[in-house]
Amino acid sequence: MRIGQLAKRTGVSERSLRYYEEQGLLRPARTPAGYRVFAESDVDVVRHVQMLLAAGLNTTFIREVLPCMVDTGDGLAPGRPQLLPHLQTERDRITTAIDGLATARTLLDGVIAATPPPDNAEYDAWVAQRMG
Repeated sequence: MRIGQLAKRTGVSERSLRYYEEQGLLRPARTPAGYRVFAESDVDVVRHVQMLLAAGLNTTFIREVLPCMVDTGDGLAPGRPQLLPHLQTERDRITTAIDGLATARTLLDGVIAATPPPDNAEYDAWVAQRMG
């Protein structure tokens, strides 16, 4: 199938599919005219890539682990227990990022809470001066 057909079947843009190819996640055949020809199995590959991207993994990591993943019918699972420490490391990275965002949200909540009420004439003058 051509790239447009794969895009329709997976709901992934042609641009993303070309990026996946660039990253070594897809390896389509080429016609003599240079057109990409994807296999039926590439539909599942794209869906698996999308699932792993949604889980917060980057394409470099996905390229390394995807060949070792098993489709359980309900999702993907590592086909080898040796992948678990690597997946846990990625989970820890995501947890750290979430914690950082939670801290940022708390700080922003403090800034918002410290904002004077909008009917404060002094505040209105201050805002008007800075906003031009």
